[in-house]
Amino acid sequence: MAELVHADTARGIATITLDSQHNRNALSAQLMAELTDRLRAAQADDAVRVIVLTHDGRVFCSGMDLSEARGGSAAGMGVNAFPAVLQSIWDSPKPVVARVAGPARAGGVGLIGACDIAVAARAATFAFTEVRIGVVPAVISITVLPRLLPRAAHELFLTGEVFDGTRAAAVGLVNSAVDSADLDAEVSRYVDMLVLGAPGALAATKQMLRRVRPASMSEDFAAMLSLSAEHFAGDEGQEGIAAFTEKRQPSWVPQA
Repeated sequence: MAELVHADTARGIATITLDSQHNRNALSAQLMAELTDRLRAAQADDAVRVIVLTHDGRVFCSGMDLSEARGGSAAGMGVNAFPAVLQSIWDSPKPVVARVAGPARAGGVGLIGACDIAVAARAATFAFTEVRIGVVPAVISITVLPRLLPRAAHELFLTGEVFDGTRAAAVGLVNSAVDSADLDAEVSRYVDMLVLGAPGALAATKQMLRRVRPASMSEDFAAMLSLSAEHFAGDEGQEGIAAFTEKRQPSWVPQA
């Protein structure tokens, strides 16, 4: 089975690369397991000072792998593994920087929200597409809502509208949006600043910053996972996933 997540460490920087291009870097069970392993290895490596999460191919991450969600039970959808991935990024004692060169959807936006710093190309696009396939952006809300302006959160979560990197920066989803040609330089600018911090001080500062969320993050994830799984397995979720797969409008869209 081909590896879907690569890891490389050089000069104190661990670069973790999503490389599941056949399904637009969707969050399959295999990809999430490998991503969790790569994150844990980087966090445990004393030589690593900063983690960069990036991607090969045109798409950063298209969200959950819907081929694993169609017709399956809630437990078998892969959704159950996602909170652990997000929390591994969120709780990482080492800063995590997202490098976003292409589209991110749904769970892919959740990954970006979990990172400490996110840099995107202006041409990259984002969307919370869950409601359009009959499910709820529940699990990702835990990492994304602390980033977004409240009005923008209501608009973007409810409409599923696609927005670009410039707006992502304006509403707080990413720290910086730059031309594609300048993306690597902008990521390096942040990484170069982060490595100037003492490892223990960075870890303690991250822990301090995370206090803005309640200490019950695991409980929050459990509640949101239940809500998410309920809608994935429900009639609307299964119809929406079928419609997406079959490239048609779901049954709830009014007909002309």
